[in-house]
Amino acid sequence: MLGSTLWLTVATLAGLIAGFAREWLLIHAWGASNQSDAFLISLFLPEALRMALAAGLISAAALPLYLRRSEPEQIAWLDGMSSRFILCGLGVSLLLALAAPLWVRLIGPGLNDQAHALASASLQTLAWCVPGFLLHALLSVPLQARERFVLAGLGSLLFNLPPVLYLAAMGQQASLAVTAQSCVIGSLLMPLALLPALWRLHWRPWRLRGAAGAGRELLSGIGPLLASNLTSQGLALLERIVASLLGEGAVAWANLARKLVNLPLIALLSLNQVLLSLMSRTNGRERLQLLKRGLNLATLLTLPAALGLVGATPALVHLMFPGQAASSPLPELLAWFAVPLLFGAWNSMLARFAYADGDTRMPLRCELIGGALNAVALAILPYFFGLNGIPMAMTLGLTLTSLLLMRRQNLLGEVPWMRQWLLAIPVLGVGALVLHPLHSTWIQLSASILAGGVALVGLAWWLKPWRSEAGTAVPDAHA
Repeated sequence: MLGSTLWLTVATLAGLIAGFAREWLLIHAWGASNQSDAFLISLFLPEALRMALAAGLISAAALPLYLRRSEPEQIAWLDGMSSRFILCGLGVSLLLALAAPLWVRLIGPGLNDQAHALASASLQTLAWCVPGFLLHALLSVPLQARERFVLAGLGSLLFNLPPVLYLAAMGQQASLAVTAQSCVIGSLLMPLALLPALWRLHWRPWRLRGAAGAGRELLSGIGPLLASNLTSQGLALLERIVASLLGEGAVAWANLARKLVNLPLIALLSLNQVLLSLMSRTNGRERLQLLKRGLNLATLLTLPAALGLVGATPALVHLMFPGQAASSPLPELLAWFAVPLLFGAWNSMLARFAYADGDTRMPLRCELIGGALNAVALAILPYFFGLNGIPMAMTLGLTLTSLLLMRRQNLLGEVPWMRQWLLAIPVLGVGALVLHPLHSTWIQLSASILAGGVALVGLAWWLKPWRSEAGTAVPDAHA
């Protein structure tokens, strides 16, 4: 588990660094302005789909189905699905492009007329990223089934590389239209990179035959996962709407804060894919032991990262945006976004414990209830706390979802949720009360890194996520 997670993390890290570089270059090129808000609003739907697919929207449902088949049946299954996914992608692209002004009005009701026109034109181009995203997600399934996670994990890097290169080269002369076109090029690079590996597995893109009923079987598994993802993306949409109503540049700041906070989650995305593959091959106590190791590793990865972020956000913002650090809401916003990291990490693991058993409906019900609480809080908290109300609402929803997932799977007495969650309170308190108020940039940054490192070593000594319980053999996977 650790070996596969490490290599996939390296691949995902490269992609997320490129994604953050895209946002950073965008702010440096256009500032926190109408133009940057327009591009981020237009990118919301394509990016939401890409992130949903990267988080396992297709693989969580398709991987167990694929593994049940013999090798000839697997090739036939992939042949039949390829054409369906391409046609579906083209249909979704057409729907997004034709209704672009309506989508933009829904996502960014606070945009002025100029920004609305820019966002609509940009979305008409970005809509054509969808076929590449869907085909990449499908073609990744055979590689993940053979525990070859790294090649599929390069998708984010390939998507972000063209816009990053363009923005870096053009700077303030960068055009919004060409930036959108470079994103489409990146979406095509994603499946193209997988073609040589799929060719060696005897897949041929021109073969359209497929297993009877395979499409309906996959849809029945994807349905609850899609509804679950729509819930989370609906909440992200509400966040974007709330931010657009809080003034010019608020969307850009909220989006940049999310990008920064996502950096510690790269290893969790990798771990989720590896864990699902391993748990799909096990059952009973063996599967439960894998879950416990995964949860311990999630705490080990997120809690020190959250401590470092809470403590170092003023220093990081000063170094990245020296001209805007004094007036920017980003330091405090980023610190609040670090708080729900642990709960989000646990939710992903707990949901995949159910997915490995073929149950995609129960996690959906839990997420809908948690999402409802998040939505209600989004309607209230930003009124009192401004942008900081967005991550506060997220924390409430994720915490409720975690408790429901454990309760419905009878895990409240099986996993160490209470002591790990309670530990987070003093750890994050040190970051907020001791490190965050420091005035010297380099002292604050150094102290936060040191505190995060100490927390990482201490948690590793306590949790020991690399060690399975006595008498339980846990398989290892290779990158």
